[in-house]
Amino acid sequence: MPLYQVIVLAIVQGLTEFLPISSTAHLKLVPWLFGWQDPGLAFDIALHAGTLAAVLLYFYKDWIQIIAQAFGARVRGDRELSKNPKLLWLLVIGSIPVGVAGLLFGKQAETTWRSPYVIATMLILVGIVMWIADRKTTGYRALGEVTGLDAITIGAAQALAVVPGTSRSGITITAALFRDFDRAAAARFSFLLSTPAIAAAAAKDAWDLHKHSHLPLEKGPLVVGVVVSGIVGAMVIGFFLKYLRRHNLTPFVWYRVIFGIIVFALAAFFRFNTE
Repeated sequence: MPLYQVIVLAIVQGLTEFLPISSTAHLKLVPWLFGWQDPGLAFDIALHAGTLAAVLLYFYKDWIQIIAQAFGARVRGDRELSKNPKLLWLLVIGSIPVGVAGLLFGKQAETTWRSPYVIATMLILVGIVMWIADRKTTGYRALGEVTGLDAITIGAAQALAVVPGTSRSGITITAALFRDFDRAAAARFSFLLSTPAIAAAAAKDAWDLHKHSHLPLEKGPLVVGVVVSGIVGAMVIGFFLKYLRRHNLTPFVWYRVIFGIIVFALAAFFRFNTE
């Protein structure tokens, strides 16, 4: 796989994993547009590893505080996190639905649900729901006020992300806005909640690769994929959290709707296939 393709796809992954616009269709559309070959399972693992590294590195202080507080340690750190010493267990609870959904619907998510029509439909529908949530939220709640009901609700929404085109960050931020969290807190909780899910996805892909150990591996492109997607992902997280402190989600809603229409058109007129 040429190095320039590795870099382009890693940048696409880093950009789209954390913005609420869905990474699945973007990672399929770019190779299709340029006539590139499928990069393969090993490269998918590298991209997952990169975005996992991004979210862990960006929130490493938060995770240290969250874990320490969960076991009764007193840690000087973020004020909002200090208000919620049970946040680790709430994140565990919130991670259960996506794990169950992955076990029940993993095969469909990787085969039949990768239809461009499914992806386009979810891009548009979730975009519309996001627009409604963005206008409905009162935004009076902060990260320190997350409850068990919030964790279950947002975690159940994350389970929908097994359907391609949904966007993990998009659907969880939307659910948090419906629970009246402010936009920045909604995104921060979304990213924290995504960490176990991304780690599980990377582990599953790694296990699948292990079962097919005869597949050739090019270590150079994999390392570049991890590094580039990780750096870009961390930059996007920082940008997005800062953006949401002053702005709404309208540009991302429009992007989703327009992109969904484009995917519909490509599928109908140019035989765009995401499998």
